[in-house]
Amino acid sequence: MQGILPYLFCAILYAAMGLYFWRRHWSAAATLPDTVPANGTAERLCMLALLGIHAALLFGAMFSGGALRIGVGDAISAILWLAVLIYWLGGLFYRLEGLQALIMPAAAIAVLLPALFPAARPLPNAELLAFKLHLLISMLAYSLFTIASLHVLLMAMLERRLHRGALPAGLRTLPPLLTMETLLFRIIWAGFAMLSLTIASGVVFSEEVFGRTAQLNHKTIFGIVSWLVFGALLFGRHFYGWRGRVAVRWTLAGFLMLVLAYLGSKFVVEILLGRS
Repeated sequence: MQGILPYLFCAILYAAMGLYFWRRHWSAAATLPDTVPANGTAERLCMLALLGIHAALLFGAMFSGGALRIGVGDAISAILWLAVLIYWLGGLFYRLEGLQALIMPAAAIAVLLPALFPAARPLPNAELLAFKLHLLISMLAYSLFTIASLHVLLMAMLERRLHRGALPAGLRTLPPLLTMETLLFRIIWAGFAMLSLTIASGVVFSEEVFGRTAQLNHKTIFGIVSWLVFGALLFGRHFYGWRGRVAVRWTLAGFLMLVLAYLGSKFVVEILLGRS
């Protein structure tokens, strides 16, 4: 029980921040004048402190016993940590207040997973530079597409409310829909580049990283399908101006394929089948 307390403490802090952002930008904002300023500096500092606590917990879980261990819980927690970090950095340049109330609850759940589902065995070849680069790039790809999926859901909500002619206070604080759409496709382009590097490095350095030549298994197939989906979305955006509901469907479909490619297989093997 004592081992889970630091994770539970961090999860409570994430949940408290999520509640604060929801009340500040979604619920309470409906009754507050638009002139009431948000304390952006204090919010960013609190988020940065939370990221530091989360990072320390991740480091302790993944490097326990002096070896690198990454189970499904560690992977999800690391992906959400990177997503919050990327979001925090993006918040320095864009108005992203509406997304805070969405990403904080997800991070609150993710930070608990390494304690609930610890990795059983250390990863082989973890000392190799190629392995470290492949792992970092793949985590960045997942994090960017996680943000893109949350972003596209927020856009769909905003577009639906605009058609109804009534916006809740939280949506009124967001940038214009076209600005959010531009930001979405920048995120997808960055994620697509990271995913391309992930697939390429997995194929080229497969024998060095995984100890065997590249195989056409379910993980590879779902990864390639996800790459094709996002590639088709970017192609359609550039040549046919795809946007709106089309962008929502393709983004969520690509993210689902990506989840099935890695996290889905690890969940089945480690959690349902009890194998490491």
